[in-house]
Amino acid sequence: MTGDRFMRIHDPELEARGERVLGPEFRAMHQRVMEVTALTSRLNALPFDDEAGKAELFEQILGRPLPDRVTIYPPFYTDHGLRLDLSERVFVNQGCTFLDYAGIRLGDGVMVGPKATFITMGHPVDPEERRAWLTGSPIDVAENVWIGAGATILPGVSIGRDAVIAAGAVVADDVPAASLVTGPKGTVSRRW
Repeated sequence: MTGDRFMRIHDPELEARGERVLGPEFRAMHQRVMEVTALTSRLNALPFDDEAGKAELFEQILGRPLPDRVTIYPPFYTDHGLRLDLSERVFVNQGCTFLDYAGIRLGDGVMVGPKATFITMGHPVDPEERRAWLTGSPIDVAENVWIGAGATILPGVSIGRDAVIAAGAVVADDVPAASLVTGPKGTVSRRW
């Protein structure tokens, strides 16, 4: 088993007998995703000035009230919600996505531009394992970081204090404090 495996999708005992039945942990995660998708759909349909309605739905999505002075502009998307840790003075602009099953922490004063995406889960690259496992690692964003519009933060990334992630950047590696990350660049790094 490789170190990046996080959750087996199918029940291993039943799969060994030739039955492809979703495992209990995956079923529980799927149930939460369905619930949160319904909640975010309701949130994103509210009038922008319905502060009470938004606060109630965010509390259901996150499992707790929003911290003081956190601002989130809908539309807002998350697949789990319960593992999204938002500190004070966080600002999240419109159209952002937080796939937080493995955990996302945004430190004090983090600003997130529109349509930024945080992804903590994925699948193995190996085609034989891709439908059998989910992989995952938490994302940690330190204080006073600015994430530009359309940036994508991938599983396991830590971003240091005061860093800036430029618009459209794809961040797959840790970012040192007080640094600027720019550029989306896709390259072939492996073949099979």
